[in-house]
Amino acid sequence: MHFDLQNFQLMKAINLTYVTLHDAKDVHNFSGTEYYIAKALEKQPVHIDYIGDLHKKMSLSDLFLKHFYLTFMPENGFLNERAISVSRNYAKQIINRMNPNTNVIFATSSIPVSMMDIQNKGIRKVFYTDATFAAMLDYYPEFTNLGKYAIKQGNLLEQKALDNCDLAIYASEWAAESAITYYKSNPNKVKIVPRGAGIETLRTKDEVERIICSKSKNECNLLFSGIDWQRKGGNIALDTAKILYEKGINVHLDIVGIRNLSLELPEYVTNHGFISKSTEEGRKKLDDLFSKAHFIVIPTRAECMGIVFCEASSYGLPSLATNTGGVASAIRDNINGKLFQLSDNASKYAEYIEHTLADFENYLQLCFSSFTEYQTRLNWDVAGEKIIQFIENLL
Repeated sequence: MHFDLQNFQLMKAINLTYVTLHDAKDVHNFSGTEYYIAKALEKQPVHIDYIGDLHKKMSLSDLFLKHFYLTFMPENGFLNERAISVSRNYAKQIINRMNPNTNVIFATSSIPVSMMDIQNKGIRKVFYTDATFAAMLDYYPEFTNLGKYAIKQGNLLEQKALDNCDLAIYASEWAAESAITYYKSNPNKVKIVPRGAGIETLRTKDEVERIICSKSKNECNLLFSGIDWQRKGGNIALDTAKILYEKGINVHLDIVGIRNLSLELPEYVTNHGFISKSTEEGRKKLDDLFSKAHFIVIPTRAECMGIVFCEASSYGLPSLATNTGGVASAIRDNINGKLFQLSDNASKYAEYIEHTLADFENYLQLCFSSFTEYQTRLNWDVAGEKIIQFIENLL
């Protein structure tokens, strides 16, 4: 009798403990990312136990250093969750709460597992995130102007996480490249799995085709979505709409996510504020805005990937954004949108929009290919399957 070891390994049960710093069942945490990753994994042939809401406990020495920096060197930031004592305490909480049958620890961040020593227990350690500490340093505002001690601890934790894990899965080539080049991680255990949409996406192909074909030829509806006006390049989106309006184009810009925008907006711009994804009313409002828009315009200054671009593609909505960070893993030129350079101003965006809408049939093809990108690459079902395939190869 022939014994197929490979098939036996693939059939081995996966008892996965899903670790998050917060509540994975709360769709509002991290744009719903942890929630939707969980839902994607639940569709796979795995048993899942959840560990979340980890208590952030810092050692007396780290508390002293934090107080010292904030009191005497306020210009040097200190990241609580990147303190070694916090990560070490996270690891203890996970081990104490872990199901004894667990054979895979799966975390949505490198932080809670970086100080976890389980190498002798036959448990595989996997994390799935969108950036390394080094890539975020002086890139996102909250990672800017950190003190030397904070930087040292952040890099040490990231290095330990990468050295001790069995798989490091990233949402973009940008993040994966940082793990390999900066931290010298083994390329064989660094994988890339783009993320999916941060909203429910139950639309069929026929429904999306109807959305695309119903788009107005006589309007130019733009959508901006984000909670950080400055980082997401809100002023450029606003100026883009202004340029189009001054050219006599029937443009309207809808702004979503900004609670308090201290700007006097013209008549062709509407700020809808924060819209909750957890209510029926909120979901319907977002559905209407994404459906009627011709482009989503987010000239972001810094971005790990941008799941909002996956959301846009799920509606067949082309995305216009900046080629920075991991955005190129979400948007591919002339397939589901257009990438611009950081130095490009609103005129570049307006010119592209005007030129693309002038050939409406070609624009519709861009919409259709945007949805194809979502179907084949930018959805949570595909992400879940790929993650489990990588894990199966470990067991």
